[in-house]
Amino acid sequence: MPELPEVETIKRTLTPCLREQKIARVEVYHPGVIAAPDPETFSRLLAGRIITGLDRRGKYLLVHLSGEYCLVVHLRMTGRLVFTEGAAPLAPHTHVVFSLAGGPSLRFVDTRRFGRLYLAAKTEVETLPGLRDLGPEPLDPAFDALALAAILAGRRRPIKQVLLDQRLVAGIGNIYADEMLFAAGIDPRRPAASLNHEEVARLRGAMQRVLEQGIANRGTSIRDYVDGSGRQGSNQEHLQVYGRTGRPCPRCGQPLERVRLGGRSTHFCPRCQV
Repeated sequence: MPELPEVETIKRTLTPCLREQKIARVEVYHPGVIAAPDPETFSRLLAGRIITGLDRRGKYLLVHLSGEYCLVVHLRMTGRLVFTEGAAPLAPHTHVVFSLAGGPSLRFVDTRRFGRLYLAAKTEVETLPGLRDLGPEPLDPAFDALALAAILAGRRRPIKQVLLDQRLVAGIGNIYADEMLFAAGIDPRRPAASLNHEEVARLRGAMQRVLEQGIANRGTSIRDYVDGSGRQGSNQEHLQVYGRTGRPCPRCGQPLERVRLGGRSTHFCPRCQV
């Protein structure tokens, strides 16, 4: 699933292509990916609107439109949102095409059809399912060690599961949770509330570094992810523990291990992470 760095990269690559573009028409080939309103109303309300800018909230992409509307895109597992010049053939699993004035298009492609698109008034965006319950942004300057400590306090769940809870912290997924816990030297199985002040500060710093590295490397392309121009990211070449079970730890040489926490594969070093 695209996580914070991937959605942020998509936002950054699409912004110069889409800003001030007019949506000429919308074609929906698989109505099931339109969460709200109904597909016919969705297409009708979008036609003729100008794209005024893009934002990100957690793992959601927000496309701001004229007339105080907002298109919300949740890519989920295999969704892609790609800007295409000219009349290129549709890729397999293309479910929605936003044709733009002058010939280019924005295409929503999703192999597994788990992604969802919402169109809502800007005043209603924060009330949409998923968005209304999101926790703070981990790259917000206000999200410091004290803010993280307040979230962890009293929580007995493993720290990895707490980091994945979008109601507590927005945008972190399985890959980056493993990487930031390794960077901080914290065992992912530890109860969240067991972290002391020094460990919380280390984790806060690791969160920022790992997420910013993911953005600088244009995201992690392991299976389906591409940015808004259709290019793969390169962060997979820099992963320290995720997907490296049995390989030597890059710090100490101990074989990396994998366990399941809350149904998710979790990768860590049993020596370096305590």
